[in-house]
Amino acid sequence: MDRYKHRKSQVLLKITTADGKPLKNVEITVRQTKHKFLFGCAEFSIVPFANGEFSGDLREKAEMAFEKFVDLFNFATLPFYWGRFEPVRGKPDTQRLKKAAEWLKNRNFVLKGHPLCWHTVSADWLLELTNDQILEAQLMRIKREVSNFAGLIDMWDVINEVVIMPNFNKYDNGITRICRQYGRIGLVKMVFDAAREANPKSILLINDYVVSEAYEILIEALLDAGVKIDAIGIQSHMHQGFWGVEKTQEVLERFSRFGLPLHFTEVTLISGKLMPPYIKDLNDYKVDSWPSTPEGEERQAMEAKLFYKMLFAHPLVEAITWWNFIDTFAWLGAPAGFITKDGKVKPIYHALYNLIKKEWWTGTQQLVTDQNGALDVSGFMGEYEISYKDKKANFVLDKPNEVVVITL
Repeated sequence: MDRYKHRKSQVLLKITTADGKPLKNVEITVRQTKHKFLFGCAEFSIVPFANGEFSGDLREKAEMAFEKFVDLFNFATLPFYWGRFEPVRGKPDTQRLKKAAEWLKNRNFVLKGHPLCWHTVSADWLLELTNDQILEAQLMRIKREVSNFAGLIDMWDVINEVVIMPNFNKYDNGITRICRQYGRIGLVKMVFDAAREANPKSILLINDYVVSEAYEILIEALLDAGVKIDAIGIQSHMHQGFWGVEKTQEVLERFSRFGLPLHFTEVTLISGKLMPPYIKDLNDYKVDSWPSTPEGEERQAMEAKLFYKMLFAHPLVEAITWWNFIDTFAWLGAPAGFITKDGKVKPIYHALYNLIKKEWWTGTQQLVTDQNGALDVSGFMGEYEISYKDKKANFVLDKPNEVVVITL
């Protein structure tokens, strides 16, 4: 049984010459150029890199890293944390983010912005406002970003970690204040409506690290309240160790009941010493150094491969995003990336490359058209290029049993 059957499709190509005649009995080269499935990564150093802010040794290392990044992924998450994006009210960092988005878009990436509403890394200046003013500023911020980036970024984590949002008590912030006043469902509905209005074509996610029943109950209540969620975002930061097969299957099963696409939005497995299990909030773990180790790197590669295989085999999973590519810029300083601080490529890169670009990739095919210039093509869903002599054309392999006419 092919456990990846749902990732494949077939198409009937009808190939004609410029004057409309069938191109019959000729050999055509067909090759895949891009996956439909979103294999993604967050690496926020792309923003200074794309804006020419790195120099010397750092730029050299970044160039090497981003060459690898582009070779493996087709999907990237860019940072829109309000407190960093607009630390001074009315002065958002739009142009730098646009430059980074354009850099990735030019390399054929699908892009997502993260996040539009979150109680952490929120703008400090919100605390000077009333709750009604905070809400107004939040909704205006969403409309501004979503419309400003439409066509470049058409996918957003609209609200992040809303399960704990009204109970968050580490420090005061404007977003927790309005979540307490308007309630989780009320706030989620308003922020989703604002994003949808700004770009009706956008794909809008709710995103959370809580994978317990509390998140399920919230999603159910939101759907009952008429909130249109396009995909459910599930974080899986495994700093304290791999979830394992049983937990991964259990999470997939529980969140599949909604019948919505599942995006694994923030995946980490570390290649060093595991964070102790008694740590409740990952942010509370502070160490002077957290090195990657050879044993840890082998473990990381093995566990990542298993995790990706399980997710890719599930029909509702549409995207996987690794959280940070380079250890130098890693969240919490954890060795969770594909590239060490000294620029070495870890085994995880090769392990996932072998899956994404070899095992789950349709190799170059030499096929011959029939008397009618027709050709059956099957393979993993995505974008393809066909060529005959010096002529080339592109098509998408997606819906089964499609007929596509191509002129060469």
